[in-house]
Amino acid sequence: MQNKNLKIFIIAGEVSGDVLGARIMRELPNATFVGIGGENMTHAGLKSLFPMSDLAVMGAIEVVAHARTLTRRIKQTVNAIIDARPDFVLTIDSPGFARSVIGKLRKSSDGKKLIAAGMRFHHVVAPQVWAWRPGRAKKYAEIFDKLYAFFDFEVPYFTKYGLDTLAVGHPISDGMVGMKYNGEKSGTIAIIPGSRMSEVKKLMPVFRDVVESIHKKSPRYQFVIPTVETTREYIENTIKNWSVPIKLVESDKRYDVYKNAFIAIAASGTVSAEMAMIHTPAIIVYRMNPVTVWLARCVIRIRWVSLVNILLNRGVYPELLGPDATVKNILAEFDKLTHASVRKKMIQDLSMADGLWQKADGAPAKIIANDLKSFR
Repeated sequence: MQNKNLKIFIIAGEVSGDVLGARIMRELPNATFVGIGGENMTHAGLKSLFPMSDLAVMGAIEVVAHARTLTRRIKQTVNAIIDARPDFVLTIDSPGFARSVIGKLRKSSDGKKLIAAGMRFHHVVAPQVWAWRPGRAKKYAEIFDKLYAFFDFEVPYFTKYGLDTLAVGHPISDGMVGMKYNGEKSGTIAIIPGSRMSEVKKLMPVFRDVVESIHKKSPRYQFVIPTVETTREYIENTIKNWSVPIKLVESDKRYDVYKNAFIAIAASGTVSAEMAMIHTPAIIVYRMNPVTVWLARCVIRIRWVSLVNILLNRGVYPELLGPDATVKNILAEFDKLTHASVRKKMIQDLSMADGLWQKADGAPAKIIANDLKSFR
């Protein structure tokens, strides 16, 4: 396989994957990219096969509700890969979709011909097999040719099954670890309802009541919501009915929001890692369908969901999940975080994770790009 003029079919199904995908694309200016992505990958030159939002679904019940769309998109993607004849299929997160697409390719006669000609399947973001369903590691080894994990401790879970696995560091760590937090005297409260429509619809009514309660008690606070393309229109329409003014900012300004926020109230997800790197005091909230909550409790093997809590093995960020994600509980945690001593302790704890986010040999996008270029 040549070091230049690679053709890569790239797939990202979420905002965090779209950001990393765009960075990888910029690290490979001589490569040709086709595939699926969002606004960041579009700005990097990708013409997405279909809107990335079609893949931004989470939760057992939510996936079932979108089964017809996902099935159609899987078939469409398989056909597009066969037509494109890429050197690599590079999938970023969205594991269910990625495995379905590659599984069908491996079984199809056209896919087998492409594999025999040298096409390879690389995946970014190791499933958290250390948290639940460890058997997935073996399944990944059967589907993918290479896996890019974030952390060194994840590698052995996959290499034991023969899957070539490389730890690259957390993709959002480049330039963020050590970013100065300036929100101690700020009157800004960041409200972050997530990037998936399903989670945003569940959290926005709760956040409305939280915002109105905080404003009633302390009118000095100002509220800001960073938006992403998948949910921007919905959030804009929703806040029109709120009694408290809300400022919306584009996704590319979100780090300025995080580092200047007095307190953030955020949906569980990549944002919690971003804020942990900046040392933003935050409360993590997540609401799911009750059946999804029950299923999660049956299989999850760890106590925390926020990555910084997992890495440090303690509850640095308070987590209010499922039935605990109530207005009353959020306000109670908010009141605690207004005390200087509590905030100081949280910021000190967050700083203890600084050395765990990055690899010494470069940014994740650069490591992945160099690995693709050097592949034989």
